[in-house]
Amino acid sequence: MTAQPRTDAGLAAEPAAYWTGVAYEALIAFTRARQAELGFTQPAYWLLRNLSEHDLSPDGHGMTLAELRQAMSTYLRPEDDLAAEAETLLERGWLTRDGDGRLWITPAGDEARATLKRHAPAIRDRIHQGIPDADYVTTVKVLQRMIRNTGGAAR
Repeated sequence: MTAQPRTDAGLAAEPAAYWTGVAYEALIAFTRARQAELGFTQPAYWLLRNLSEHDLSPDGHGMTLAELRQAMSTYLRPEDDLAAEAETLLERGWLTRDGDGRLWITPAGDEARATLKRHAPAIRDRIHQGIPDADYVTTVKVLQRMIRNTGGAAR
Protein backbone atom coordinates (compact mmCIF):
# COMPACT_ATOMS: atom_id res chain seq x y z
CA MET A 1 0.00 0.00 0.00
CA THR A 2 2.03 2.90 -1.25
CA ALA A 3 -0.60 5.57 -1.78
CA GLN A 4 -3.52 6.48 0.41
CA PRO A 5 -6.97 6.55 -1.22
CA ARG A 6 -8.09 10.02 -2.26
CA THR A 7 -11.74 9.56 -1.35
CA ASP A 8 -13.60 8.42 1.72
CA ALA A 9 -15.03 5.55 -0.34
CA GLY A 10 -11.51 4.46 -1.25
CA LEU A 11 -10.39 4.68 2.37
CA ALA A 12 -13.45 2.69 3.48
CA ALA A 13 -12.35 -0.13 1.15
CA GLU A 14 -8.87 -0.35 2.70
CA PRO A 15 -8.19 -3.43 4.88
CA ALA A 16 -8.44 -2.64 8.57
CA ALA A 17 -5.74 -5.19 9.43
CA TYR A 18 -3.21 -3.30 7.32
CA TRP A 19 -3.91 0.03 9.03
CA THR A 20 -4.10 -1.38 12.55
CA GLY A 21 -0.77 -3.13 11.97
CA VAL A 22 0.89 0.03 10.65
CA ALA A 23 -0.56 2.03 13.54
CA TYR A 24 0.60 -0.51 16.13
CA GLU A 25 4.18 -0.55 14.84
CA ALA A 26 4.34 3.26 14.56
CA LEU A 27 2.91 3.83 18.04
CA ILE A 28 5.20 1.27 19.69
CA ALA A 29 8.26 2.66 17.90
CA PHE A 30 7.35 6.24 18.86
CA THR A 31 6.65 5.37 22.50
CA ARG A 32 9.84 3.33 22.86
CA ALA A 33 11.94 6.06 21.24
CA ARG A 34 10.57 8.71 23.63
CA GLN A 35 11.22 6.41 26.60
CA ALA A 36 14.77 5.70 25.38
CA GLU A 37 15.39 9.46 25.21
CA LEU A 38 14.42 9.55 28.88
CA GLY A 39 16.82 6.73 29.76
CA PHE A 40 14.54 3.73 30.16
CA THR A 41 12.91 0.98 28.15
CA GLN A 42 9.28 0.04 27.93
CA PRO A 43 9.90 -3.54 29.20
CA ALA A 44 11.88 -2.20 32.20
CA TYR A 45 9.02 0.15 33.01
CA TRP A 46 6.57 -2.76 32.77
CA LEU A 47 8.69 -4.79 35.18
CA LEU A 48 8.58 -1.97 37.71
CA ARG A 49 4.85 -1.47 37.24
CA ASN A 50 4.08 -5.18 37.65
CA LEU A 51 6.10 -5.36 40.86
CA SER A 52 4.81 -2.18 42.50
CA GLU A 53 1.97 -2.33 44.96
CA HIS A 54 1.30 1.28 43.90
CA ASP A 55 0.67 0.27 40.30
CA LEU A 56 -0.22 -3.08 38.65
CA SER A 57 0.78 -5.53 41.39
CA PRO A 58 -2.23 -6.55 43.46
CA ASP A 59 -0.13 -7.23 46.56
CA GLY A 60 3.43 -5.97 46.02
CA HIS A 61 4.88 -9.47 46.36
CA GLY A 62 7.93 -10.51 44.37
CA MET A 63 7.56 -12.49 41.18
CA THR A 64 9.78 -14.79 39.14
CA LEU A 65 10.64 -13.90 35.55
CA ALA A 66 8.25 -16.64 34.40
CA GLU A 67 5.43 -15.11 36.46
CA LEU A 68 6.25 -11.66 35.11
CA ARG A 69 6.29 -12.97 31.53
CA GLN A 70 2.87 -14.49 32.11
CA ALA A 71 1.53 -11.27 33.64
CA MET A 72 2.79 -9.31 30.61
CA SER A 73 1.98 -11.91 27.96
CA THR A 74 -0.59 -9.75 26.18
CA TYR A 75 1.82 -6.89 25.53
CA LEU A 76 5.36 -8.25 25.50
CA ARG A 77 6.99 -8.24 22.09
CA PRO A 78 9.15 -11.13 20.84
CA GLU A 79 12.29 -9.02 21.07
CA ASP A 80 11.69 -8.05 24.71
CA ASP A 81 14.32 -9.71 26.92
CA LEU A 82 12.95 -9.55 30.47
CA ALA A 83 16.00 -11.28 31.94
CA ALA A 84 18.33 -8.62 30.52
CA GLU A 85 15.95 -5.83 31.56
CA ALA A 86 15.78 -7.25 35.09
CA GLU A 87 19.58 -7.39 35.29
CA THR A 88 19.77 -3.71 34.38
CA LEU A 89 17.20 -2.86 37.06
CA LEU A 90 19.09 -4.97 39.61
CA GLU A 91 22.30 -3.08 38.76
CA ARG A 92 20.48 0.24 39.21
CA GLY A 93 19.22 -0.88 42.61
CA TRP A 94 15.61 -0.65 41.46
CA LEU A 95 15.01 -4.38 42.00
CA THR A 96 16.36 -7.05 44.31
CA ARG A 97 16.26 -10.85 43.88
CA ASP A 98 15.58 -13.23 46.74
CA GLY A 99 16.87 -16.78 47.20
CA ASP A 100 13.87 -18.20 45.34
CA GLY A 101 14.60 -16.10 42.26
CA ARG A 102 11.75 -13.69 42.88
CA LEU A 103 12.26 -10.08 41.88
CA TRP A 104 11.14 -7.37 44.28
CA ILE A 105 10.89 -3.65 43.64
CA THR A 106 12.97 -1.47 45.95
CA PRO A 107 11.94 1.94 47.31
CA ALA A 108 14.34 3.49 44.75
CA GLY A 109 12.69 1.40 42.03
CA ASP A 110 9.23 2.52 43.07
CA GLU A 111 10.40 6.12 43.06
CA ALA A 112 11.86 5.60 39.57
CA ARG A 113 8.58 3.98 38.43
CA ALA A 114 6.63 7.01 39.64
CA THR A 115 9.06 9.36 37.89
CA LEU A 116 8.86 7.39 34.65
CA LYS A 117 5.06 7.30 34.87
CA ARG A 118 4.96 11.09 34.92
CA HIS A 119 6.23 11.08 31.31
CA ALA A 120 3.30 9.00 30.01
CA PRO A 121 0.85 11.92 29.62
CA ALA A 122 3.28 13.87 27.40
CA ILE A 123 3.81 10.82 25.19
CA ARG A 124 0.05 10.27 24.98
CA ASP A 125 -0.55 13.96 24.22
CA ARG A 126 1.88 13.83 21.30
CA ILE A 127 0.24 10.70 19.90
CA HIS A 128 -3.24 12.24 20.27
CA GLN A 129 -2.24 15.66 18.89
CA GLY A 130 -5.00 17.01 16.64
CA ILE A 131 -7.40 14.18 17.50
CA PRO A 132 -10.47 15.18 19.51
CA ASP A 133 -11.30 12.76 22.35
CA ALA A 134 -14.67 12.06 20.70
CA ASP A 135 -12.93 10.87 17.51
CA TYR A 136 -10.55 8.72 19.53
CA VAL A 137 -13.45 7.15 21.45
CA THR A 138 -15.27 6.45 18.18
CA THR A 139 -12.15 4.81 16.76
CA VAL A 140 -11.75 2.57 19.81
CA LYS A 141 -15.42 1.59 19.69
CA VAL A 142 -15.13 0.73 15.99
CA LEU A 143 -12.03 -1.39 16.66
CA GLN A 144 -13.78 -3.15 19.54
CA ARG A 145 -16.71 -3.93 17.25
CA MET A 146 -14.37 -5.33 14.59
CA ILE A 147 -12.73 -7.49 17.24
CA ARG A 148 -16.11 -8.84 18.37
CA ASN A 149 -17.20 -9.30 14.74
CA THR A 150 -14.23 -11.59 14.18
CA GLY A 151 -14.74 -13.64 17.33
CA GLY A 152 -12.19 -11.85 19.47
CA ALA A 153 -12.69 -10.60 22.98
CA ALA A 154 -12.80 -6.82 23.32
CA ARG A 155 -12.64 -5.34 26.78
